[in-house]
Amino acid sequence: MSLTLDLTRATPAPSAPVNLTGLTREGLRQALIEADVCPPEKAKMRASQVWRWIHHYGVTDFAMMSDVAKETRAKLADSFTLARPEIVERQVSKDGTRKWLIRTAPGIEIETVYIPDVGRAGALCVSSQVGCTLNCTFCHTGTQKLVRNLTAAEIVAQVQVARDDLEEWPSPKEDRRLSNIVFMGMGEPLYNLDHVADAIDIISDNEGIALSRRRITVSTSGVVPQLPALGDRTAAMLAISLHATNDALRDVLVPLNKKYSLDQLMAGIRAYPGLSNARRVTFEYVMLKGVNDSPEEARALVKLIQGIPAKVNLIPFNPWPGTDYQCSDWATIERFAAILNKAGYASPIRTPRGRDILAACGQLKSESEKVRASALRKAERDAA
Repeated sequence: MSLTLDLTRATPAPSAPVNLTGLTREGLRQALIEADVCPPEKAKMRASQVWRWIHHYGVTDFAMMSDVAKETRAKLADSFTLARPEIVERQVSKDGTRKWLIRTAPGIEIETVYIPDVGRAGALCVSSQVGCTLNCTFCHTGTQKLVRNLTAAEIVAQVQVARDDLEEWPSPKEDRRLSNIVFMGMGEPLYNLDHVADAIDIISDNEGIALSRRRITVSTSGVVPQLPALGDRTAAMLAISLHATNDALRDVLVPLNKKYSLDQLMAGIRAYPGLSNARRVTFEYVMLKGVNDSPEEARALVKLIQGIPAKVNLIPFNPWPGTDYQCSDWATIERFAAILNKAGYASPIRTPRGRDILAACGQLKSESEKVRASALRKAERDAA
């Protein structure tokens, strides 16, 4: 079993009362026993009841669990919580994209984005860390220092917040508005694999939120040693934040490449558990004007991924204040895509979504941080 990499720089979130949202089925069963909610011989049955109320019906109050005895509900309320985190800000883009700034604990804020018309119906982009350590030079999120890893409860809570807003309880079998989950928000998921894996177990459980693991994608910048564990533990779809076809350029764009080179990364991808034509890897490639968008780079990309069941998502660069990068011209992106298509690789050009609320790829949390910092400075000046 892999270990979660300890990148914590702050005190972990308070552990009491325990929020049952983040417990796996076995963890829930054990918690009920330890809190003396029920005897061990009844814990599996009671855990199944509570599980459905939390993850299928989305309740936030133990009193609503109508098939659980009143005395048992009181014990649950004494020991545990089902509380949602605070929604600090909710924004809706002109294109229908929704973004929530969520506070899960004092000083712990993350952004989560729902993008309609992605996947089967709509995709939720979730965060796995508060901040990031990777310092990818084209990504504004990467300029924010890591605070800590998110817990499984904090990851699952992002899904719950979105489903609350979309009015999607109880869990629908058909006509879902939230049909896909992508771990492409703040942070590097493979530096928090234990909590990410638990969250995926919870999200994919058939008696709860019930999203297929084939509709859950985990994006990594290339933490090669954790790739086998990701595949074995989660069976999630794999996405690679690639952006360059040679080590010299990728060392600049994705500094993690200095630790795990392209040769190591490609070998790890080829060995990813379950990789097949039915479970292709997605390569994410941000289009940077004059940096990585030439026809020569497109041909080098074809050579790099040759033989791997894959598709390539071409991402027009989303600008942010202070960046020196520019987005490639549309004709350049289309020419790049045509080379990939000719080689047999699907290469959709990702339509920028939510740019007007800074909810697009690489923009998360930056603007909200800046606005709050500005308001704080104003308040300090007014008080002086």
